Order: sequence, then C-alpha cells, then structure tokens
Amino acid sequence: MRGETVCTDCGLVLLDKDVDLGPDWRSFEGDDRSRTGAAMNVMMHDKGLSTELDWQNRDFAGKSISTANRIQFQRLRKWQSRARSTKHIDRNLTVAFSEIQRMASNIGLSKTVREEAAVYYRRAVENNLIRGRSIDAMAAACLYLANQKVGAARSLDDMVKGTRVGRKPLTRSYKVLKKSLRLRLDPVRPEVYVNRYCSALGLRPELEEKVLTLIKESRERDLVDGRSPTGIAAAALYVVARMEGQPRTQREIADMSGVTEVTIRNRYKEICAALGIKLED
Repeated sequence: MRGETVCTDCGLVLLDKDVDLGPDWRSFEGDDRSRTGAAMNVMMHDKGLSTELDWQNRDFAGKSISTANRIQFQRLRKWQSRARSTKHIDRNLTVAFSEIQRMASNIGLSKTVREEAAVYYRRAVENNLIRGRSIDAMAAACLYLANQKVGAARSLDDMVKGTRVGRKPLTRSYKVLKKSLRLRLDPVRPEVYVNRYCSALGLRPELEEKVLTLIKESRERDLVDGRSPTGIAAAALYVVARMEGQPRTQREIADMSGVTEVTIRNRYKEICAALGIKLED
C-alpha cells in the first residue's frame, strides 16, 4: 500500500507515488465512514457549513438523555440557532431563501432552478443590490432569472401568479439584477412551453412533435423572432389541434397559457397565411 502500480506478471513497478483520489475514510463507527459531513447547500445562508445540535434527545450511542440534560440541551440549541445568524445579512438570506423555496413550490420549479436562484440572490447581496428593495420582489426576480437560464417552462405570468409579487415590481427588480450582475441570457424559445401545454390540455403525445415542427417552419419564415414565445407556442398548438381533429377553443388555451385570445388569434392567422394552412370551420 505504497501508492505503486505493479505488473502482475513480472512485478515491474510501472508507477510509484500514485495519488489515491478516492474518499478518505476515517470514522469506523456504524455504517457511515465518511470523514466529512454533507455537501455544501447554497439554499442555506451559511451553506450548511456551520455546526448544528441535533434535535433528537439521544446521545451518540442512541440512548435517551436524562430530563435535566434535555433542558440544558434545549437551551444550547436555542443559543446555537441565534449564533448562526447574528449578522443582518445572514438574517436577510435566511428569509429570502425560505421565500424562494415557497415560491418555487407554488410554481412547481425544480431543485436546480431553486439553487440557481439562491446563487443569484447571494450575488445580489454581495453587490449591495438588496438595500431599499423588497425581499419578496428580489427573490421572485432571482427565481425568474434562474427559470430563464435553466429553460424551465414558466412565463412571467406564471411567476406573477405563483408569488405575492406584482408584475411591475417583479419586472423592475428583474431588470436591476440583469443589468447589475451583467447576465447574458438567451431568449426563451417557444419550444420550451409545448410539452407543458400539451399535457395541460390532454392532447396526444404525437401532437407535440407536430407542434414543434410547425414552430420550426414558422421560425424559418421569420414569424417567431420579436414575438412572445408563449403566444407562438399557444397559436401553434391551436393550429395543430384543429388540423389533427382534437380542437381546443381559444379560450381554453388562453386560460391555460396566460396568453390573451387576441394574441392567439393574431399569431395563428400569421402562421396559417405564411405556411398556406387552411383550417376548416
């Protein structure tokens, strides 16, 4: 065990002083032999690196502690919790991350989007962008930025519905973050919303591929750039549903997608005129 790679046939030392990149086992108590604790968690104000007293009233051997010691440990837990967030920045991050978790749960966003939003909010705190602004609005803006970067199928209207923040403060905070943090995000593509819209309307899976094809053909004719991606996705879905004998009304699609009926009507007429599609009444 000297870090050598030896030929099993002749015994020639092929490599010496080899570095073992595997885990460094140190603890031999129980099943968990890892030397370190859990990985860093960006959803916690201290990234989960601080010490913590377990809330189970048991010692290391699993035996229940006495009543007198329970009172003492309860007091220690209280002061440990207070000591972990003594600075106003830590308290701000704690509140903001809990809001991000709540908003993301309401909207149905993944863990990846939540962690990305937490990174954006931490950067905003480091650049002193939080002072004088609402925590809810900044947290919602970070969540919307992360949603755009990851490519989750959530529009601005979805973000407004799933949070307590109005459209105006949300967009204002979003612009401040994007400009101050110098973020370059690709425009959201209509294809992102197709799967979600088809599932919400109960359409057959094979229709999804046809909607994507229709959007691709529309992009080749310059009908996508400069227009709302949700409007293009809703209009393409409306056209394909009617062509395939599974029609959905403009009102149904509008209520589901958050796009107005007027937008759907204008976009689908443009698509039909450019591609030569005729829909039966």
